Amino acid sequence: MNTPHRRTLRSSALLAAGALALSGCGALSDDTASVDDGIQVVAAFYPLQYVAERVAGDRVDVENLTQPGGEPHDLELTPRETGAIVDADLVVFETGFQPTVDDSVEANATGEVLDVADVVDLQKVEEHEDEHADEGEHEEEGHDHGDVDPHFWQDPLRMADLGDAVAERLGEVDPDHADDYTANAADLRTDLEALDASYESTLQTCERSTVVVSHDAFSYLTKYGLDMEPINGLSPEAEPTPADRARLEDLIREDGITTVFSERLATKRLANAVAEDAGVTTAVLDPIEGLSDETSDDDYLTLMAANLQALVKANGCR
Repeated sequence: MNTPHRRTLRSSALLAAGALALSGCGALSDDTASVDDGIQVVAAFYPLQYVAERVAGDRVDVENLTQPGGEPHDLELTPRETGAIVDADLVVFETGFQPTVDDSVEANATGEVLDVADVVDLQKVEEHEDEHADEGEHEEEGHDHGDVDPHFWQDPLRMADLGDAVAERLGEVDPDHADDYTANAADLRTDLEALDASYESTLQTCERSTVVVSHDAFSYLTKYGLDMEPINGLSPEAEPTPADRARLEDLIREDGITTVFSERLATKRLANAVAEDAGVTTAVLDPIEGLSDETSDDDYLTLMAANLQALVKANGCR
């Protein structure tokens, strides 16, 4: 276990070594430099922050590296955020989702590290997506997720698995309160199992199963009988070919699809264009990669509930 005193010594050494470099781009704030009061947890982006906060309760300070309104794929760490990684008792991140975080955790983390990919069963990328990648149809430069889909938080039960893993790791960092973390994770699992049951029962009653979304962030929802058709690839910046767009527009007409879904943190340009060409409406399906000004009063549970209602309306569920 890393005690605050031991962590501070290591932090001081690392930060001192980089002081000259950091001085040119802004020094760490006093709040960041003085982090030895209690347990410090760093989460790489919002769903991980939500789990960490639910499991930690009021006992632990959780910092999100991705600021509200920011696209997590595009995160570039500031000196302050790098310092938070250095000083954290626990860093929770997901390999392959944010390359800059991966690099910084490997180079700078001095406390415990929890990689989502080690504790959650990540879904394999569908074969058709591999074929697109082989043919060069979807360019995702800078967003190589390998052969797994990183958007596991669309499955509440996988989120619950992460909660159990966070509780276990926090219990190792802070054994005096391990039982509290375990109890909090159990409460979180109860909420997530109820959410999963709501999705399961509601989406069995739909007139249509096909859902056209702006980028491939919703494949985990296929467990509920949905067929997700992304305009873009795993990255919001990936561009479809003209053939892809023509295929989607034909599918929309043939299947009687009423809605093309865009999202809050990425451009709506392509979703709007596809919907206009096909003569259907647009709506928002939030990938919940992060919060925005519009959703600052929401959390993971309320956003997932809002997504379910959007799917009900679009797909004629009863």
